[in-house]
This record gives sequence, C-alpha cells and structure tokens, in this order.
Amino acid sequence: MKYRFVGLLSVALVLSVSACAKRPDAIAPAPMPAGMYDKMSCTKARDELMKVNAEVEELSRKQSGAATADAIGVFLILVPMSTLSGGDKAGDLAAAKGRKLALEARLENCR
Repeated sequence: MKYRFVGLLSVALVLSVSACAKRPDAIAPAPMPAGMYDKMSCTKARDELMKVNAEVEELSRKQSGAATADAIGVFLILVPMSTLSGGDKAGDLAAAKGRKLALEARLENCR
C-alpha cells in the first residue's frame, strides 16, 4: 500500500512539473508567412519593430513570472497555478518573437 502511494505521488509530481510554464528563453518563435511585411515601408517597419520589441519584453516578463509561480506552486502544493489560471503567455510570446524575426528580415532590405 505504501509503495502504491509513493508511485502515485511520483506520477503526480512528474505530471505537475511537465505542465509548468516555460522560461521565456525556452520559447521558440512561431513561424510567420514569408514576405509578411514586404509591402511595409522601411520607416513603418522600424516603428512596428519598436512596438514588437516592447511587446516581447513585456510578455517575457509575464512569462518569467508565470514560470517562477509554477515552480513555487509545484514545490509547495504540487500544482502549477499560473499555467492553470491562464498566466502562461507562451503562445503570445512565440507569436511576438515570430513577428520580430519577420520585421528584422524586412529591415535587412532597408540598409
């Protein structure tokens, strides 16, 4: 009986940890359509890149907080609270990183 409980506790711990929010640097950019910003002027692309950089910073800050909160939650109560409560911004951050790369590719032609 004791071993069954330890086994169940181990499985619960593994599942909880695997559901935790990722750190911002572990989130890959989402692929964006080729030529997404090709028709945008260089000036407008630079302005948009500044906005996207600010968005990436803000989302990274929120994601980092969610990852930390999940780690603490799993340690204390075996539940990744941020992930369960909608604090995980991985999808939004991946999209913003993808837009950033697409804008940087557009600006390569502006030099």
